[in-house]
Amino acid sequence: MKALDERLKIVEEHVNDNDITIMIIGLGSVGTYLLDFLVSKNDPSIKLVVAGRNFEKMQSDVNIVRVASLIREVNKSKIEIEGNVDLDDIASIERAIDKYKPDFIVNSSRAYSGLKYGSISWANVRAYGIWTPLSIKYTKNIMEACKNVDTDAIVINTSYSDAVIPWLKSSNKAYPDFGSGNLNHLIPRMKFAVADILGIDDYWNVDFSFAAAHFHDVCISKEGQTEGLDLPLKIYYNGEEKDIPHEDIFSACSISMPVDQKRNMMNASSNYRIITAIIDAIRTGKDQKIFSPGAFGHIGGYPVMIGYKDGNISAWIDESDFTFEEMNIVNRKSLALDGVEDIKDATLYYTDDLIEKVKKAFGEDLPKEVKYEDIEETANFLIEKIITPQLNK
Repeated sequence: MKALDERLKIVEEHVNDNDITIMIIGLGSVGTYLLDFLVSKNDPSIKLVVAGRNFEKMQSDVNIVRVASLIREVNKSKIEIEGNVDLDDIASIERAIDKYKPDFIVNSSRAYSGLKYGSISWANVRAYGIWTPLSIKYTKNIMEACKNVDTDAIVINTSYSDAVIPWLKSSNKAYPDFGSGNLNHLIPRMKFAVADILGIDDYWNVDFSFAAAHFHDVCISKEGQTEGLDLPLKIYYNGEEKDIPHEDIFSACSISMPVDQKRNMMNASSNYRIITAIIDAIRTGKDQKIFSPGAFGHIGGYPVMIGYKDGNISAWIDESDFTFEEMNIVNRKSLALDGVEDIKDATLYYTDDLIEKVKKAFGEDLPKEVKYEDIEETANFLIEKIITPQLNK
């Protein structure tokens, strides 16, 4: 695959030609929410392609989005359905990508659909990293297909990108450019918290420099605390830095949320924001800021800028307040709290603490390390030995 800046240049040409194609792979709840959001953009220059195995199910989901959006009179985007895309069959993914040549590919697939993995892991082992082999299972196939057809698309991953994207990069495989969700779910809570503390209504004018991995998205959102880790955070309101105790902000982030599939509205919104940030940066010439887990293949989540450098569209980690090294150190500590000790040389290393907790909670021996070639075997182990017994209780 071409370098990201080269692919952004091609996307820029298509945006300027008002000919944008967005492919959503996997039309579960995340994909359906995202489809609805993109249709609601009411942009006739956007063509949407949904790809998956079950044409009839996708057709049904597309129909309700099309009808509902037309009721709102926001249905100017064309939607096409590509069935017979089996994510275990790389060739079928290649055919779909080569046929439509999308500008954006969003992987919203899940190896075990209909289950929030955290509903099992958080209460039992207080960590999400155990599921990384499941999260990467289909992502690696999609990226192999992207490499084989040499796609020009910008690729966004939705499942545990803090670890999945670095694992692919460390394996010298093609990897998604951005991750959605995770860190993105925490930022709005923090904006609401700061607005309440400052006594303001325009929370959209609150901004942050902030980095953290998935563990802290969950820990702060559920419990309003950081497990003692000092996270890199600076707070701004209308461009002016504000001195607010960080613990006051985090403690106010624990707000009630549904635990079922409605939560995926946030992940879909995160995908939407990444796509529109790129399009808006091209159309307006103004830098756009996003927060992305796994950005550019790095462990954890980072603030990312999308805009123009020396006249060329580009994307980069925002180091205006914290260096990459400062953020990377904290992200690695955050991911370790999530059960992932390290990712290097095509291998994911679980923490000893997670291994001990898994043995105590589920009676199973989690391997210390998972090599890239062992992903499928370990994913099946997680389904057969942990997920299935827990669901059958």
